Amino acid sequence: MNKMDLVAEVADASDLTKAKATEVVDAVFAAIEGALKAKQEVRLVGFGTFVTATRKAGTGRNPRTGETIKIAESSSVRFKPGKSLKDAVN
Repeated sequence: MNKMDLVAEVADASDLTKAKATEVVDAVFAAIEGALKAKQEVRLVGFGTFVTATRKAGTGRNPRTGETIKIAESSSVRFKPGKSLKDAVN
């Protein structure tokens, strides 16, 4: 499923036009993104939790040359599915 498929599902389920459903989906994504940028956890009960995680800086090795390189600290988003979502998938 891609974003347009999701928009179509939302439009059908809520009797909205596709244009209005697109606005709703974009607003939800923007709200999640904004909270994650502010380092807040986004917990959707029954669905799951989005949280930012920081990976510490470290050293690695270039596989081509064998040279040791520094790997900078980075942030990523992690998702932990909720019980209802896990049960629905299994």
